[in-house]
Amino acid sequence: MAKAGMHARQRWPLAVLGIFGFTGFLFVAAAVSADGDDLRPAGGDLASLLQERADRIGERRADARALRADIDQRSSQVSGVELDKLLDRVKDLEEPSGFTTVEGPGVRVTLTDAPTATDPPDDTDPNLLVVHQQDIQAFVNALWAGGAEAVTLQGQRLIATTGIKCVGSTVVLDGVPYSPPYVIEAIGDAAGMNSSLASSPETVTYADYAKRDGLGLKIETAEQLKAEAYAGTVSLRYADAMS
Repeated sequence: MAKAGMHARQRWPLAVLGIFGFTGFLFVAAAVSADGDDLRPAGGDLASLLQERADRIGERRADARALRADIDQRSSQVSGVELDKLLDRVKDLEEPSGFTTVEGPGVRVTLTDAPTATDPPDDTDPNLLVVHQQDIQAFVNALWAGGAEAVTLQGQRLIATTGIKCVGSTVVLDGVPYSPPYVIEAIGDAAGMNSSLASSPETVTYADYAKRDGLGLKIETAEQLKAEAYAGTVSLRYADAMS
């Protein structure tokens, strides 16, 4: 009985270490998203400010990936049957969830506003001359449907909980504003993804508007792409499959 009690006491530090490690990662990810900054630019060239903000957040996300890798490495050194099972389960879920870097051939899609968007003709609805959130989402969905293994927008990894929003003339991705051109990269079978892009009603509609109103659309096959592991926060706790 004494030996069993000793083993039970020894398992507590392992569980506590695992909890502290996971909590530390959450704090790092939250810092990456917020960074303590005012997200409303006070002046200057908007495109330059957006690029500077995106670059800075990109650096923080790289730091978060490094810290997460360090946490994983330290956690793997802790022994314990139950903890080992949990770590194996987490590792199995990392790749399909977007938490590992993926490299390979694929497709690159570039969407841009029409040249006349800044000074639209009197008889043209200005909303038809700019890229909207639903346009980006249409191409992302078509790429997923075509067999994409990993997708990025402006170099940022997209996962199941990623939110893409339109705010004025910019698109906000996980709280970070970006201006056009919008570059979507998808790793996977290029033939399948190109076929899906050519058959999706939403992407076909965008292509028609691109020809009529001058919206930018460029689809190209790439021999080598890289999708970094997702480094943002994950707010979704659980989900139910819809029938």
